[in-house]
Amino acid sequence: MENDTMEVTEFILLGLSQNPKVQSILSLVFLTIYCITWLVNLIIITTVITTPSLHTPMYFLLANLAVIDISESSVTSLKTLWDLFSHTHTISYNWCIAQIFFLHLTGGAVYFLLVVMAIDRYIAIYKPLRYLIIMNRGVCIGLVAGAWLGGFAHSIVQIGILIQLPFCGSNVLDHFYCDIPQLIKLACTNTYIIELLMVSNSGLLLTLIFFALLLSYTVIWLKIRTHVTEGKHKALSTCSAQIMVMSLNFVPAMFIYDRPFKVFPGDKIISVLYTLITPMLNSIIFTLRNTEMKTTVRKLMKKFLPSKRSEPLQIHH
Repeated sequence: MENDTMEVTEFILLGLSQNPKVQSILSLVFLTIYCITWLVNLIIITTVITTPSLHTPMYFLLANLAVIDISESSVTSLKTLWDLFSHTHTISYNWCIAQIFFLHLTGGAVYFLLVVMAIDRYIAIYKPLRYLIIMNRGVCIGLVAGAWLGGFAHSIVQIGILIQLPFCGSNVLDHFYCDIPQLIKLACTNTYIIELLMVSNSGLLLTLIFFALLLSYTVIWLKIRTHVTEGKHKALSTCSAQIMVMSLNFVPAMFIYDRPFKVFPGDKIISVLYTLITPMLNSIIFTLRNTEMKTTVRKLMKKFLPSKRSEPLQIHH
């Protein structure tokens, strides 16, 4: 910006690297990750929808997690891929704010949905006879809607604070997408109090939810180990998958948002993990850890991709 008092209308994203060769490699890697994310999550969604035996609360929630994973990955991946392929690394102020809004909307929805999935497992283990009555279709839809509303409330509070900040100096963001920790440092005002509010809304919330989930899964795990006999291996496998997914989502995000907004070199790598790789791994972990899902996916693949058998050789006399 030529004039430090000029209002910022766009930001320059420095990305992960300024080296053209590295950018070419990153573009292929990110495109591969994004395609795998779409493919795996679409397989999960299609499998759950088309298989009557999977029309249960657990798989309904899993399919909704796949929908959110696709949405969350698209928020950052599409812009990042466009910048890498077109070599244009700018984003307007309005689109930057929009990206932050949808990033925290989908991210918040994931965290609240993981809470719902923990509640589902708790009821399944502690109230097995009343499980399907408690977790009926209306309740499941309401819980998923609540997860989205929770993500919306979390995001709109962040945006409400952010849009009040003046941006009139530097417009260079040392990141590959717009996010609050980097953007807030460019504001032309003292942001100490605002940073504390942001940390409370994001970091503190993440920490409280994470440890609450960790405690609840510990209780569920102990119940399965000591009281469950029938289907014990399946229950343990499902819970271990949910613990792995929970850790993948919460731990990197806590590293970014659970401290005052100081930018470290490792922040970009952590951001790649929880915005690009985690949405891909969530459904893969659930699929690989669930025998019923693996079997159903194989059957579905055989149905739509039948194996070609060689026709017997016919000898004409």
